[in-house]
Amino acid sequence: MPLALPVLKLAAAASLLALGILLAEGDPLRPVLGGLAAAVLTGWGLRDLVAPVRLAVDATGITVPAGLLSRRHLPWPMVETVQVHRRSGRGLAGPTLEIDAGDSLHLFSRLDLNADPAEVADALRTARAGSPGGTG
Repeated sequence: MPLALPVLKLAAAASLLALGILLAEGDPLRPVLGGLAAAVLTGWGLRDLVAPVRLAVDATGITVPAGLLSRRHLPWPMVETVQVHRRSGRGLAGPTLEIDAGDSLHLFSRLDLNADPAEVADALRTARAGSPGGTG
């Protein structure tokens, strides 16, 4: 993930907190809302700095995030499908890597992967095919 994005999130958090305080005009709700929004953005930005790697692969399977800072290993037999969805239309659009593990679904954008989701999907399929007992 590019370093600029977490830094932007942290800067936005500081700005929201400052705006909440500066525009309070005696209203206690504005600083509280600014503080809550700043806390969420700070947590999100720090997560991006502390745990920038979202996906790891080895011969035994795929490791994905499970919560803010923990990870979950998905053995290859547990992974049902690896595919790329292409969305178009209004708002945020772009390809998304989808890893279906039966009881859980994991979605990754280009920003999460710092690479094209289609290329990552190909690399995952190649790693799976090369694993012992891999089915491709």
